[in-house]
Amino acid sequence: MASNAAEAFDLELPLALPQFCSRWDHRCYCKLLPAGSPKRARELIGIHMHNELNHRAEDGIAEKSSLIQRLAFGCLFPVMIVQGLWVRLTVPKLAEAQGPREGIDGSGKPLRLLVSGDSSAAGVGASTQAEALVGRVVSSLTDAFKVHWKLIASTGWKTAELRQALNTMPSTRFDIALTASGVNDITSRHPLSACLSEQVKLAELLRARFAVRYILISGLPPVHRFPSLPEPLRRYIGARAKRLDAAIRLWTRSQPDCDHIQLSLPVGPESMAPDGFHPGPGIYALWGKVAAEMIRDRWK
Repeated sequence: MASNAAEAFDLELPLALPQFCSRWDHRCYCKLLPAGSPKRARELIGIHMHNELNHRAEDGIAEKSSLIQRLAFGCLFPVMIVQGLWVRLTVPKLAEAQGPREGIDGSGKPLRLLVSGDSSAAGVGASTQAEALVGRVVSSLTDAFKVHWKLIASTGWKTAELRQALNTMPSTRFDIALTASGVNDITSRHPLSACLSEQVKLAELLRARFAVRYILISGLPPVHRFPSLPEPLRRYIGARAKRLDAAIRLWTRSQPDCDHIQLSLPVGPESMAPDGFHPGPGIYALWGKVAAEMIRDRWK
């Protein structure tokens, strides 16, 4: 199932489509194409066009972008490179939330919880871990569980780097793992098939190394509404996030020990961190509440 989902993203359309514009475009963009001959690239593009324009996923995934949008993204790729550099230079760098990253809270049935991921898991946008994701989840569980919890997260981590960090930890047993990772993968222009593969490998690691019995995978946020990203970069990265999130959601449906958290959260200057890219405390509260409810339902 994972390989089928991954195959749908073998080619990055926004990078490949410009070769149809002219021979000059083909020469300029050929270095950006995935490995393979131009003929093979054209064949794959044809397959993707058909899938994007005519295929609806069984679970009602959001409608696909039009062919004109795809062509526009490709032709605007140099502009988006400049915009990406501008964002990195101008968006303020916020600190991770302060406070302990492991502890024991609550009373009741023992529950061992591992929270791991990137800057959102680390609590960027909140002042303390109590206001961040891990704190919100734990506080929503302490009335029914004695929660032994641990946080492993860092700003900038891609999913592969998260796996490397987890591999250095002792093989402690955890009942439940909550992950928040993937945004840095898509902003780094990793092929979407590789992004999905990293999520699958992360789940496999959690099972094998920590004997995790239930894995909650946080969906990707609505990047297409992030106020700190200019257009067309916002729309492009947002489209990548939507496609990866849909693939992760589809994969989790084939895994009896996994669930996907759909992050349908309010996004705007009033609800996000000052950088316009990370969650604010209110979003963390909603996110943590949803995660805790899913844990309660599974861990009765």
